[in-house]
Amino acid sequence: MMVELILGGARSGKSRYALQQALAHDGPVSWIATAEAWDEEMRERIARHKAERPAHWTTLESPLYLSAALDAAQGLVVVDCLTLWVSNWLCQADESAWEAERDAVLARLSRRTTPLRLVSNEVGFGIVPDNPLSRRFRDEAGFLHQAIAARADTVTLVVAGIPMMVKPTRK
Repeated sequence: MMVELILGGARSGKSRYALQQALAHDGPVSWIATAEAWDEEMRERIARHKAERPAHWTTLESPLYLSAALDAAQGLVVVDCLTLWVSNWLCQADESAWEAERDAVLARLSRRTTPLRLVSNEVGFGIVPDNPLSRRFRDEAGFLHQAIAARADTVTLVVAGIPMMVKPTRK
């Protein structure tokens, strides 16, 4: 089993890196998408991403309940992306449900028997946001990344399309 956290800024190439890794995998692939299409631009973006993936891969759309999607996924699993998932939860009214779901996802990392790649935006390199919701988003994403990185076998930071091993796999 291998868990890899793939971090990077917007348009850094992190999703492309995850896609390339999945394309090189022999066996089934499940792609868990957390985005929701709230407007036309996002619908087009989601359609482009779907078109990049082979038709025989399984796509699970899971904007909130990632733990259930992880349970249902087969083979190599790619989650794209965690920061959208965090954002989706922060728009919900039930904070305790977010905490329970976050903890459920973290618990599943050690139970994976097939490779798991988790894609997320590194949002901590910028300035301190000017409003409480944005600060909470940055904080929740950062705490989630730290918790996953502590459990992950590998952490990769993608900058300008170049993957850099932050936490290399140790055998």
